[in-house]
Amino acid sequence: MELSTWHEVSAAVAEAPYPVEVLPADPRRAASCLAALGITAGSWLGGVVANSGGLLVDHGWLRVLGGGHGLLPDVVAESDPSTGLLVVGHDVLGGRYAWLRTRPDVRPSVHYFGPDELGWLDLERGYGEWLGAVLGGALTAFYENLRWPGWEREVAALALDEGISAVPPPFTAEGRDLAAVSRRAVALRELVSFYAETGRQLG
Repeated sequence: MELSTWHEVSAAVAEAPYPVEVLPADPRRAASCLAALGITAGSWLGGVVANSGGLLVDHGWLRVLGGGHGLLPDVVAESDPSTGLLVVGHDVLGGRYAWLRTRPDVRPSVHYFGPDELGWLDLERGYGEWLGAVLGGALTAFYENLRWPGWEREVAALALDEGISAVPPPFTAEGRDLAAVSRRAVALRELVSFYAETGRQLG
């Protein structure tokens, strides 16, 4: 079961319409993550955690979290037990993907918190379905309004703990066109914190 699950993920990686890099796994760190999450490698989430340090999707625009690799955190490090929030990926603009349950009577689904809307959007997909869509090419349309000419080169120059700060930010009218704003590399954690706090302030 565990081997076939990772085989499915690997096949999807190989068939992706854009580059996907599988970061090396640290077996000890991966085992610790699986134990902390209370899951096995028999699911797609468990397979990614057990067999990779994370996935860099579409030239590194999206970083799918796995067992952790260097400056890229593992899934457990990004979880919040008090809210049930399990962050499973970051994009370079400071957006977050989280697997969470909104009500006790519904199954968990992946939600997206973007720098343009500053609120959680329910993608209405479980983890496996979400990752399958991501590896199948869904990012191209999803980020159509949040990219600019030459973004691939800027993203490739980032470290795994960096993101791109846009000023004015994407949630403002002046910041909607990412090609016309000022962009620079900053610590991703600072970027995520800025958008989270701004979202709280704006309600």
